[in-house]
Amino acid sequence: MTTLKIDVHHVTRVEGHGNIVVDVQSGELKECRFEVVEAPRFFEGMLRGRLYTEASHITSRICGICAVGHATTSLCATEKALGIEPSEQTVFLRKLNLHGEIIDSHVLHTYMLVAPDFFGVGSVIPLVETHRDVVLRALRIKKLSGDLCAMVGGRHTHPIAMTVGGFTHLPTEAELRQMRARLVDARADMDETVALFATLPWPEFERETEYVSLHKDDEYAFIGGTIVTSDGFSYPIEDYKKVTNEECVPFSTAKWTHHNRESYMVGALARLNNNFDQLHPRAKEAAAKLGLKPIVTNPFLNTAAQVVEMVHCVEDSIRIIDELLTRGVEPEEPSVVDVRAGEGVGSCEVPRGTLFHHYTIGDDGRVTHANCVIPTNQNVANLNADMRALVPQILDRPQEEIRLTLEMLVRAYDPCISCSAHFLTVEFV
Repeated sequence: MTTLKIDVHHVTRVEGHGNIVVDVQSGELKECRFEVVEAPRFFEGMLRGRLYTEASHITSRICGICAVGHATTSLCATEKALGIEPSEQTVFLRKLNLHGEIIDSHVLHTYMLVAPDFFGVGSVIPLVETHRDVVLRALRIKKLSGDLCAMVGGRHTHPIAMTVGGFTHLPTEAELRQMRARLVDARADMDETVALFATLPWPEFERETEYVSLHKDDEYAFIGGTIVTSDGFSYPIEDYKKVTNEECVPFSTAKWTHHNRESYMVGALARLNNNFDQLHPRAKEAAAKLGLKPIVTNPFLNTAAQVVEMVHCVEDSIRIIDELLTRGVEPEEPSVVDVRAGEGVGSCEVPRGTLFHHYTIGDDGRVTHANCVIPTNQNVANLNADMRALVPQILDRPQEEIRLTLEMLVRAYDPCISCSAHFLTVEFV
């Protein structure tokens, strides 16, 4: 098509509000962008003046999908600022809780937001009649992951048992054994999930970019580690600003980021590309069945990478529970805090990518400064670069197919747009 105008307002099956704008005149690409139009929510401002004990509970409300990830990252930042080292048991339980959230978010995205495009329907609802077994499988996995989060965090969304230096509630041995049995049973649903997504006709599109994630040599990193990129860079978490380099753009309430190139990608595909060797063997088998072998440069396959991560998180959850059962879950009081002024940066891999929380805390234990850099925020520039590269390749297709392909590209990133909307400093004069 030599002339094309697309204005999608708003993209469906994503969290939050975002628009697609494309304008092609006489074969020349005049406009091509993804706009974040969600109102900024100023969570960083809400933290100023609040006690350090409140930070994780406030920031978990940034997202109802990644509440565990925000709470965990917040606690890591607070503990670094106050010089607190959590116990091994606390670390195990936090990993287990975050695994539950990764599974929960990934099954929502893969089955309910992405799969309908491949089945030719507008939502998951029609699949209840035509593919009932697929929907029931998704709901079983979602129920399992939600119960896992509730067992550790006190409830599924917005955990209440996580606190600075530990937990106020601990799972019992009976709960852990029951959860372990359910996770083992879930292997069948994981196998069926891999088999299903291995049959999907993923759009053909390749674009090289920089992939950014956390990394650890001894495990597939979700909490802490170092920041690494596929371009060969490595930084301590405290140097996150050297990677993110946030900047405002006129048509988006979400800041854009860039590092070594004009943009970079975070999320499941970035983690798989950077940390493939640390995946569980069953997850590597799933990757092989899905045709994923680093470096993968098709952003649509971020969804397939999420399937691989679901398999990994199920298996690693079983491993962690075995470790906890062997050690025994011992009652322990959260750390005694010697309140003092300090500064700390925490980072976790949440479902959509690398999350940073950076706090400064005063002598009175109150937050004086906060900065939160959200994964979707980091992906927006890369998504725009993908769109600009993709549109010229598909201009020979019908307009409706072009529109759907662009919507599928947005959905492949699994954007959480409301979370991404922190932007400029507001001064009242």
